[in-house]
Amino acid sequence: MTGNLPVVETFHSLQGEGAHAGRSAFFIRLAGCDVGCSWCDTKHSWNSRNHPQITLEQLAEETATAAKDGAAFVVLTGGEPLQHNIAPLCEALHRATETSPGGPLPIHLETSGVNQLSGVPTWITLSPKRHAPPRTDLLAACHELKVVVHETDDLNFAEEMAKAALEARKNDNASQSHLSNTSKEPLLFLQPGWETTTGQQLAFEHVRSHPTWRLSMQTHKWLGIR
Repeated sequence: MTGNLPVVETFHSLQGEGAHAGRSAFFIRLAGCDVGCSWCDTKHSWNSRNHPQITLEQLAEETATAAKDGAAFVVLTGGEPLQHNIAPLCEALHRATETSPGGPLPIHLETSGVNQLSGVPTWITLSPKRHAPPRTDLLAACHELKVVVHETDDLNFAEEMAKAALEARKNDNASQSHLSNTSKEPLLFLQPGWETTTGQQLAFEHVRSHPTWRLSMQTHKWLGIR
C-alpha cells in the first residue's frame, strides 16, 4: 500500500445531501480543483499545494476505524477528486474494510465529471456545471445527478443533463460493465445554492411540477455539522 494524496480533511459525520442524506459516512476531502465554481463553499481546497500529502495507508486506517464506529460508506469528495487517479485509494480502502461486518465499505464518489473516471466506486454522484460540462462516460456511469440551482438557466441545464445521461447510457453500455448497481436511469436532484432564495424557489417549483426530480437540501449546514 504505497502512495499518497493531497488531503484537505477527513471526518466522520452524516451525509447531508442527495440520495444518501442522513446516513453515517466517513469523508475524505481531496485537494485540487480546476473547475472554479464561483459559488463553491470549499474554495480553500482548490490548490493542492496548500494541503498535506497523506499516505494511502493512513487514509485506509482512518476509514477502517470509521467503519467500526458505524460509518455506512466512505465519501471521496473535494475539490475535484478525479483530478487524481483514485484507483489505488479505492483498492486500499477496499482491503482495509473487507473484514468489516457488512463487508468492504461502499465507496461513494462526488464529482463534477470533467475528468476521466478512475477506480471502482460503488456510487457516483455527478454534479455537473454549466461552465464545465461533464464527460459522456461519467454521464453514463452516474447513479445520481445533482444540479445546483441559482437561476432559471440552471433548470434548463439540469434537464439537458438528465436527457444526456439517458442517451449516454443507451450508447455506451460498456461504461457500466464495472459498476454493478448502475441503474437504467440516474436519480435526479435539484439542490438550491446555499442561502439563495431565488434558487430555493426555482428548485421547489420545478420539483413540484416535474415528478422525476427530487429536492436536495444541504441539511448538514442547517444542522451546523460538518
